[in-house]
Amino acid sequence: NSHLPQSDFQVKAGEPLTLKAAFGAVIISDVLDEAGDVRELQEPVQAVSSPGARLNLNVHFPLWNPRFTAVQRLGRRRKAPQSNGWATANVKTLRHLSKCEVVHTHHHFLIPMHLSRSNSLINHYPAPLLPFFCLIDFIVARPRWRAAANPARAWSVSEIIPARTEPENIAGAVARTPTMSEDSNLIFERGYSRDDTWTRIQKVAANHPLPKCEALRQTGCGKGADVRAEIAATTGDVRGMLDADLTMAPAELPKFYHVNASGRDEIANSVRLVYPVGERAMQFLNLCANKVFGFIFTRLLGQPVKDTLCGTKVPSRAHRENIAANRSYFGDSDPFRDFDSLFGGAKLSLKVADIPVRYRENSDGETYIQRRRRGWLLLRTVLFAARTSKFA
Repeated sequence: NSHLPQSDFQVKAGEPLTLKAAFGAVIISDVLDEAGDVRELQEPVQAVSSPGARLNLNVHFPLWNPRFTAVQRLGRRRKAPQSNGWATANVKTLRHLSKCEVVHTHHHFLIPMHLSRSNSLINHYPAPLLPFFCLIDFIVARPRWRAAANPARAWSVSEIIPARTEPENIAGAVARTPTMSEDSNLIFERGYSRDDTWTRIQKVAANHPLPKCEALRQTGCGKGADVRAEIAATTGDVRGMLDADLTMAPAELPKFYHVNASGRDEIANSVRLVYPVGERAMQFLNLCANKVFGFIFTRLLGQPVKDTLCGTKVPSRAHRENIAANRSYFGDSDPFRDFDSLFGGAKLSLKVADIPVRYRENSDGETYIQRRRRGWLLLRTVLFAARTSKFA
């Protein structure tokens, strides 16, 4: 309570739980085995949870039961009620029946006692990577989306389109972007280039009243810093990004809009690795790197993320503002904004939805990415974020 002085903390038994307020977080710790009826425990908890609440549970991994019995007989553990060993899979099933869904899971404690400093290091670093040997599973769930209670409404849309050395795509981006809302706008942000990209942006913006187009010059250093600044200045309920090379077609954008507007998930993440990808669109080494980063992120975030390097990641305005407010935790270590939404969203326990998109070759057949430099920067970002999230 001293760390959150403005928060209201209540400690109550689960079954007779009666509170008038709606809480943003509910913790159910070490009580599933002692509850008379787990369903009766969860229903009142849902009644006091706000729509965006997170339910936090911890359960002992079943393989630890024989060790508990042995340690208890040696007098090194107090006598506790008999445990059937609630597995994480069982909790996920109950959450599904109770109109809640698991956002992510994390695993902790390989050695549940203090022996030496090396013991602390083992629990701190290898433990999260060895789920079948850890003592405790920590599970975060959220109320499941219900269409009748949360009908989709018309949200305003702001789409950021960073453009650099791509003047021929500016008019096409406007013409091919579907109308997702009556209140929508496209914001072209010009990076450093010596061609006529900026002139084209200004001309197209002046000739297209609907959807409203705006032209902005790059002011910061690097794509990530500028995109974050421009997104922060927009007012749309849904704020996303589309690369001006149009390797992802603008026709894919309504998928991301509907994920946010319906409330089914909280961050829409584009995935290029479901449909066939041409060799000229993504070279073999790039494909391997994308799969490796997807595997790493799935382990770090505790929920499946198939593609992390496609630029279109769309949280709602409210979630993006919360991510920005907590950015100091991770810092500005991500130079391309590819990981910003994913790591920030994971810290806030937001549900990520992978959206399959078709990925095509760049129109001029060239890439402006320095692969070795970018790969090193991305790896450094992953290591930094792993240290501050998975191994915190």
